[in-house]
Amino acid sequence: MRITVALTGASGAILAQQFFLALESDTRVEKVHLVASEAALRVLAEESGISGRQNLAQKLLGFPPRKTIQHPIEDVGAAIASGSYPLDAMVVIPCSMGTLAGIAHGTASNLIGRAADVCLKERRRLVLCVRETPLSLVHLRNMTAVTEAGATVFPVVPAFYAQPQTMEEASRHYVHRVLAHIGLAQPDAFIWGA
Repeated sequence: MRITVALTGASGAILAQQFFLALESDTRVEKVHLVASEAALRVLAEESGISGRQNLAQKLLGFPPRKTIQHPIEDVGAAIASGSYPLDAMVVIPCSMGTLAGIAHGTASNLIGRAADVCLKERRRLVLCVRETPLSLVHLRNMTAVTEAGATVFPVVPAFYAQPQTMEEASRHYVHRVLAHIGLAQPDAFIWGA
């Protein structure tokens, strides 16, 4: 599979780290395209001490990536900005309300918005891991708009039935749910009743 992963300015740096760790170790994943917003870089610095855009995938993973290509957010000419480029899914994790609004209204003002727009027009999987609370009516209407357009709104809501003991476990469980949704079920994922 070829997957685009976008990081935006919502809280949840640990989710991005767990997501990249899973993708890097999954043999079904051929290539990962990474795009990060400026606000995402600030959140990463504040929540995890990761700073700077340079070698971001390596900083998230803790080792050099084998599958990840990083794109500047302003590069709307990147391969993932075209419907002719073969891509299986795009996940925005975490997804800010500003990014959600841009996708809902098709502004495509940067590579994240354009890549998401391409996923919608090509009927590819687009998963938006929104992270905000409480939700305003504007947020809810934007979620409805992207859902009607074909995206999946996948709110960052921890599951307690798995009885996680750490933030990493809770985050990993959520990431496993997202991965299963795009066809990459993980062998060590917690499954209720299994």
